[in-house]
Amino acid sequence: DIDANGIVNVTAKDKGTGKEQHITIQSSSNMSKEDIEKAVRDAEMHASEDKKAKEAVETKNAAESLIFQSEKALGELGDKVSDAEKQPVLDAIAKLKETVKGNDTDAIKADTEALQKSFYPLSEKLYQQQSAPQGDAGAQQSGTTGEDGVYNAEFTDKTDDNK
Repeated sequence: DIDANGIVNVTAKDKGTGKEQHITIQSSSNMSKEDIEKAVRDAEMHASEDKKAKEAVETKNAAESLIFQSEKALGELGDKVSDAEKQPVLDAIAKLKETVKGNDTDAIKADTEALQKSFYPLSEKLYQQQSAPQGDAGAQQSGTTGEDGVYNAEFTDKTDDNK
């Protein structure tokens, strides 16, 4: 049996003699209870610092991901947008790359938001360009629909009923 604390209790009984032996297995630790309690207190005291460090790492990772996605999207856009339209995004990417090299979380957040805002006009224009041809095609097709492809029929299932 293993209890909630990870302690294993083993019992063996010899059927011939009826003797029973019992052993308890605990994980051994080189730390005393006082050391463990001290480590727990230290962890609790530094919890806010750990939270800030975690937030900084997550912010930095999000910024680097946005840089990668933005560069990839610009590459895919190619000639669909002019260089003048791309330039604000390229400038925001360069600025965010420099900011990410530092450790100022607030500056990274601000520059990440600036890059997102600079990319919105490009993405909006791209979606408008893509939806315009599709909208025209949809308008042409809407007049051609009719009942030519619709068939009314009765259906009966003639399978073996013994199954």
